[in-house]
Formats: sequence, C-alpha cells, structure tokens
Amino acid sequence: MKNSQVRLNCGITMPVLGLGTYSFENDRDVTEQAVHAALKMGYRHFDTAKIYGSEPAVGSALTEAILNQVVDRDDVFVTSKLWSSDHSDPVAALKRTLKNLGMQYLDMYLVHWPVKLKPWACYPLPNEEDFEKLDLDWAYRCIGVSNFSSKKIQWLSGFASVTPAVNQVANHLNCIQNLKGKELGIELSDYRIHVSAYSPLGGPGNSWGSTAVVENPIIQSIAYKHNATPAQVPSKKMFSFCCPKWGLSKGSSVIVKSFNQSRMKENMGHLTSGNSCNHTTSPYRTLEDLWDDEI
Repeated sequence: MKNSQVRLNCGITMPVLGLGTYSFENDRDVTEQAVHAALKMGYRHFDTAKIYGSEPAVGSALTEAILNQVVDRDDVFVTSKLWSSDHSDPVAALKRTLKNLGMQYLDMYLVHWPVKLKPWACYPLPNEEDFEKLDLDWAYRCIGVSNFSSKKIQWLSGFASVTPAVNQVANHLNCIQNLKGKELGIELSDYRIHVSAYSPLGGPGNSWGSTAVVENPIIQSIAYKHNATPAQVPSKKMFSFCCPKWGLSKGSSVIVKSFNQSRMKENMGHLTSGNSCNHTTSPYRTLEDLWDDEI
C-alpha cells in the first residue's frame, strides 16, 4: 500500500484504496473486527462519518492497533465528514468527531453534502467562512468536499480561500454521471481537486444502491475472460481508465465497503440512488437539481 498513494493539492499523500465503514446495522463489534482484519490485509485508509455512527468503532480499533504497534498513526489515513446539520458550527462538529474517534487529528475532513439541514434549510450551501474556521493545525491535515457537482465546485472556487483537496462522489460503471459523459473529473483536475469514488460497485445492499453493476453481462463476460470476479472488474477499471479519461494524473481513489473478508481481500488484490430530496422545504426538488443536471 505504501506505493499506492496519491498526492493531494494540500501536499499530503492519501492511499488510493480506502475501507468504507458505513453499515445499516452499525454493529460496533463487527466494525472493529473489520478494521482489524483490514489492517492485516494492508488497508491504511479508513473512511467514516458522523452520520454513519461508526466513528467510535473505527477509532477504538485503530487506537488498539496503534498501542499494540501493529501500525503507526502516521501510516494510517482517517477521513471523516461534516454532517449537514453541523454547518453552522464546523469547529464544534470536528471536535466531537475527534472525541468519538479518540484521536488528536484527522487526515481528511469533508463537507458530506452541499446541503444545510434545519433550521437553515432555506440556504442549502455551507457558509465558507464558517468552514474555513477549521484552520486549526492540530485538528486536521486537509479539507475537502463530498457529493459536489462541478457547478458547485466552480461556485465554491469563486470565493474560497482554501481549495478542497478531494471531492468524494459516487462513481461506478453504471453511474448516470458516466453514461451522460459529464466531465466532472476534468473540471476538478483544473482545480487540482482529487476525485475519490465511493460505491464503485453501485452500492448493492444499500437502499439507494443496486446489483446492476456486478450483474451487468459485459462485466461478467470480462470477469470470465480474465479469471476475475465481477466485483473486481469495475475496481480495476477505475484505476486503469479513469485517469486518462478524466485527465487525472493517478486516477481516482476508491472507497470500498465490505466487511466480508474474502471480498476485502479481492478489493486489496486489484492493486498488484434512491431519491431522498425533501419536496416541501428543500431547494432541490430532484436529484438532477442537486447535481445541477450532471447526473
């Protein structure tokens, strides 16, 4: 994993393969066991968020591993996210996240969605001045965004004093963003913002996901030809053609989510959405509105 890093615009490096820790059950013991197993397999990037409820489990497992000298803190990359109801006080939210994790700092702190929940629902985008109060050297190493369209990135760049290092977005072979040929990656490369892809398999098992990617006959045919599993094909493609297609120097990083150890090994091996808009108060009436017609 040490050679599988991408350098971000803030100067630090990030492992290109991360373990996502969202699960519907949010079983702390299961999550902790998954983190320990992932460390043994070579994972060094762990992705969590306040809304996932997995911060305490991730922090506990990593702290135990660090104390047992399984891994050094400097060798682990931890990402968490600012939830939409906390946009008015991101500093307090960051401190709660650090307390949940039992850590002194984050490697990456992302704005989870470009949506601000009640009582400020009439103003959907986070106040950049509030977020930039996170200029606390001890608390985080880099900041970024998640689920931002290229139009919102352009809007943000008009006044932000800190350019996001990462935009974490859903991205897979059946993703509507790709089917329509939108150039989100090219837009981000203009700002030296790295694309990090979650749900590379389409989010099967989640209410907003499907099995369409792994059941795609073309994917299954490619998997058969190369003696791979259908799940490995999209992940390999992420690294092999996202880079030249979108003009990124090292391709997208990928956040994979499976606590099944055989699938976790598969994901490591490739290195050698339901509509939830609020129709009454949200300024976004559809997912197309949220993504500025980029999906």
